[in-house]
Amino acid sequence: MIISVANPIYDSVFKYLMEDEHIARTLISALLQREVKSVEVRKHEYTNGSRDKISMFRIDFGAEVRQDDGSFKLVLIELQKTWLETETLRFRQYLGTQYANPDNISKEDNKDGFGIPMVTVYLLGHRVGDIEEPILYVKHKSFDYYGNIVTKGIPDPFVESLIHDSIIVQIPLLRGQKNNRLEEVLSVFDQTNKDKYNRQVINIDESNFLGDDDMERILHRLLSAASDSKVRQDMNVEEEYFQAIENRDTAIMARDEKIKELDLQVSEKEAQINEKNAQLNEKEAQINEKEAQINEKNQALLASAKALKKAGLSVEDIAKMTTLAVEVIRGL
Repeated sequence: MIISVANPIYDSVFKYLMEDEHIARTLISALLQREVKSVEVRKHEYTNGSRDKISMFRIDFGAEVRQDDGSFKLVLIELQKTWLETETLRFRQYLGTQYANPDNISKEDNKDGFGIPMVTVYLLGHRVGDIEEPILYVKHKSFDYYGNIVTKGIPDPFVESLIHDSIIVQIPLLRGQKNNRLEEVLSVFDQTNKDKYNRQVINIDESNFLGDDDMERILHRLLSAASDSKVRQDMNVEEEYFQAIENRDTAIMARDEKIKELDLQVSEKEAQINEKNAQLNEKEAQINEKEAQINEKNQALLASAKALKKAGLSVEDIAKMTTLAVEVIRGL
């Protein structure tokens, strides 16, 4: 059966969704591809409450994540979601905040003051360049001078304090894919299921998730968000904000298109002027060539007339023979 739930691309819905610890654990576990025992929102939560010109929503989690040896280790999860293309400087500034935060230094058996390992997650409402994969894992490795991967002693707390892995999700590329657990969980973000008449709503076939307790919980939470008056009000505020952004972008695109059209017209006129100038230059060259030919012919006639005059011919006869004026011949 198709049900209509709140669209989690909206900050207010996403926040409402992630406030459920079980759902936050489900999403983070799917992203990390590891078991997550517990998840806690860190006390420093940075959200886009001021509504500046770029939408970015951020929540910081502390997650107990199972390691390869079976133990659990605290990992910081910095989760950022954005609707629009965002300056990477914003992401870097937030990262700087995390690295500089003394609360992100492990307090247990940590006399060296190593930082808690961190993973950054970016849920993007736009594409990144020409990358076609909807989910991108960016992981660091350690190498020696010769380019060989170093495995002994890795992971090391000092290295992990300074380097972090990233997970980038391109929401526009989800497009109904459910090839793995993460794509199943992220399917609620798939904007191809957006309602035709109301983009605040996602239409989902709940029968695809029957028996999946985690996904049923997510759908139920999104269903609750759709009926929550505070969430709906916040969605309307976001809608107005992004409508203004879209109107601005549309106006900018129309202006840029007009400028492009005017530039094209100017270029065409410049090309026409250049063509006319080329034609004028060609005609001027032809005229100069003809003048040169005429001058050369005149010089030849004058030389002939001078020679005939020297030979004793009359001025009148020379004029008839050369077509030169009598006055010109007399002046020779």
